Amino acid sequence: MNFHEQVDTLDEQSQMLALCERRIGYMFRDRNQLREALTHASGAAHRLASNERMEFLGDAILGKVVCKHLFLKYPQYLEGDLTKIKSIVVSRQTCAKISQRLGLQEFLIVGKGMASCPTTPSSLMADVFESLIAAIELDGGPDEAEKFIQRHVIPEIEMAVAGEIEGNYKSLLQQYAQRVLAATPAYHLVQEKGPDHSKSFKVAALIAGELYPPAWGKNKKEAEQRAARNALSELRANTALPRSNIPAAAGASQTVDLDATVASSDPIPDTEAGARAQVIIEDESPTNCPVVNEMQNVSGNEARVSQLVDAVWPACVTGDTPESRKTSQS
Repeated sequence: MNFHEQVDTLDEQSQMLALCERRIGYMFRDRNQLREALTHASGAAHRLASNERMEFLGDAILGKVVCKHLFLKYPQYLEGDLTKIKSIVVSRQTCAKISQRLGLQEFLIVGKGMASCPTTPSSLMADVFESLIAAIELDGGPDEAEKFIQRHVIPEIEMAVAGEIEGNYKSLLQQYAQRVLAATPAYHLVQEKGPDHSKSFKVAALIAGELYPPAWGKNKKEAEQRAARNALSELRANTALPRSNIPAAAGASQTVDLDATVASSDPIPDTEAGARAQVIIEDESPTNCPVVNEMQNVSGNEARVSQLVDAVWPACVTGDTPESRKTSQS
């Protein structure tokens, strides 16, 4: 039994609301607040009796709590980084995902037309999560609403931070350079090779007049990320500064271990084949692809690298890589 089906008696409604309370981990003093939060416009006598106003309030409460948490938890992140993470966490997609995880679709009060749909639209799932936040604050105060958000949203914040910062070597390098070297990194295009439809770019990071080891990429953005990684690797190897001066990554408050983050390898020949080899290795590693594994093992052998690149580069450009074929076949 759920609210998609007709709940005819007050006792049945009470049972469903009690089950919803157990599911979300909050017991309402006034269950009318919960009922309103669960009521879609299609299931309300009029729109003012639906959860639309609560959704408006809940969205603002969610944004405030998330911003406060990010500000306090990640003092090393710049405003732009915090904004990106916040936009992910308070997005409709994230709110819908949390609602689905809680199974809130079982409790939505909707009209007969909506109830006949085989699946609940994600927009409704996002709305009900925000409405619940508002209902909890109205019923129990801001502390209870914040507890609810902390319980269900903090894991999403941590995942968003990891996804946004992990591998964002440009952000890490900028944080380090500005704090320790009092300089902002710039990126210098050293070289570009290949025809227009499959160019590769060689970029180096420039900090306080010093040029760091360049890196190749299939586009400038990719090359800049790899150049930033090279710069971080060299800074870590050459600096006498303690590890605590290296910025944190992947959303952790502790510092990043650049020895683990930035893998070292034998030099790839500085040729067009070498440039493409580096792109292929970066894109396909770590995999069980024998071509890529051999390319890493013979990186000092220019002739063999060229042979291997000729074998796989066209597929790499089109996206039909060894790993993508393996994935599609599984």
